[in-house]
Amino acid sequence: MSHALSDQEIVRREALQKLRALGIEPFPAAEFPVTHTATTVKSGWQEPAGEDAPKQEVTLAGRLMSVRLMGKASFAVLRDHTGDQQIYIARDGICPGEDKTLYDEVWKHLLHLGDFIGVKGHVFKTRTGEITVHVEQLTVLSKALRPLPVVKTDEEGNVHDAFSDPELRYRMRYVDLVVNPHVKETFLKRARVFDAMRGAFQDAGYIEVDTPVLQAIPGGAAARPFATHHNALDVPFYLRIANELYLKRLLVGGFDGVFEFSRNFRNEGMDRTHNPEFTVMELYVAYKDYRWMMDFIEGVFQRVATAANGSPKATFQGKEIDFTGPFRRITMVGSIEEKIGMNVLDMEEDDIRALCMKHGVEVAPSMGKGKLIDELFSALVQPELIQPTFVTDFPVEMSPLCKKHREDPRLTERFELFVAGFEVANAYSELNDPIDQRERFEEQLKLQQRGDDEAMYIDQDFLRALEYGMPPTSGIGIGMDRLVMLLTDNPAIQEVLLFPQMRPERFDQG
Repeated sequence: MSHALSDQEIVRREALQKLRALGIEPFPAAEFPVTHTATTVKSGWQEPAGEDAPKQEVTLAGRLMSVRLMGKASFAVLRDHTGDQQIYIARDGICPGEDKTLYDEVWKHLLHLGDFIGVKGHVFKTRTGEITVHVEQLTVLSKALRPLPVVKTDEEGNVHDAFSDPELRYRMRYVDLVVNPHVKETFLKRARVFDAMRGAFQDAGYIEVDTPVLQAIPGGAAARPFATHHNALDVPFYLRIANELYLKRLLVGGFDGVFEFSRNFRNEGMDRTHNPEFTVMELYVAYKDYRWMMDFIEGVFQRVATAANGSPKATFQGKEIDFTGPFRRITMVGSIEEKIGMNVLDMEEDDIRALCMKHGVEVAPSMGKGKLIDELFSALVQPELIQPTFVTDFPVEMSPLCKKHREDPRLTERFELFVAGFEVANAYSELNDPIDQRERFEEQLKLQQRGDDEAMYIDQDFLRALEYGMPPTSGIGIGMDRLVMLLTDNPAIQEVLLFPQMRPERFDQG
């Protein structure tokens, strides 16, 4: 791989060679013993008791972000993983004796913004009140051969030359994280969200497990899979679209509560709420139903939102979202009836198709009754569900893995949680009747034959597992990326994925 070097890149490569000529290795192998971070330097500062009081000695390392040269002394900003720290470098302070090369040559001419350096010195407070490290030793740790984008803010607070192009930011997240510090906060919050949810399940006594990513049958959801080939076995395999069927097998095996943070893959479209690779948390608990799950998950979401932002409330695209329970509960069919004055459950497939067309909802010949109802709901009801809302009791055609409703066999005991107009969670009273499950799979097979490439496959081993007996179970899948979007006020899923999928770049080979 090669590219035409810019003037700045040429200067940096020349500086690299000059450093080596001076006996300074720009990429040293030895450990650099850091004792403090930018945060702990500030938090540990104490006013000296007197002129003779011992100085607070610190050693820290980071990336050089700005420099103000003032003849024989300089101020600079060092950035580590906790933030920025001002440092002060004087020529006589880091250059003992007559040799001033380290300051006059290395510091002033051979180091550049973006380089990693290590410094050792003592802490003091400037006349303007800023806690600063007076550098006594300086070590070059890594030379940056490309310049960082220089983001400038003028006196009025206007930002210039921002690194803001989404395609560049997603492709070069390593640059994005350096020059846009708020982006890092998104991913720190993401980690807190995962930790809080994991803690809620562990506190309830549930066990975290791992299930296969490569699967012979892509089951557990209605989606198009990515296909691959296993050379040793000489059989096709698929990246998982869900982990549901494997987790249910564990309930058959005797676990009472299991969960997994699952990387799933669906070979489908991409938009602001969909990425081909995404993370779902799935939880299955024996002897529970979907009504219990609604109550339980309200508490989990409140705990997670508080862990992320210090409050169960979050602002998303100018709207305040309150995760304090209880959440509103509506039925899918009832919510559609409120919009159109008709009960779609009593209608035939062709009549629902005509109704969709009347309301401008696009349909395809492969869509069955369940999918048509879902499209109608998505167009007429879903955009208005801003506050957390449980939508319950889906038509049986939409839910091949869900138990039929105890009061109306045309429905299932299922809910989806909607927030800010999109789905965040999906839950069932799980179907544990193997005969009923086989019939549902066979109905999905008919949809495949009609051309529905998202219809489910028949998993014969899963049916065999159910025949050994699975206890009554409630299960839920939570879209972790979408939840993080809500809690970090990011309107696109690509903003909460460190490395979202993109069309590969083309590089010149050389």
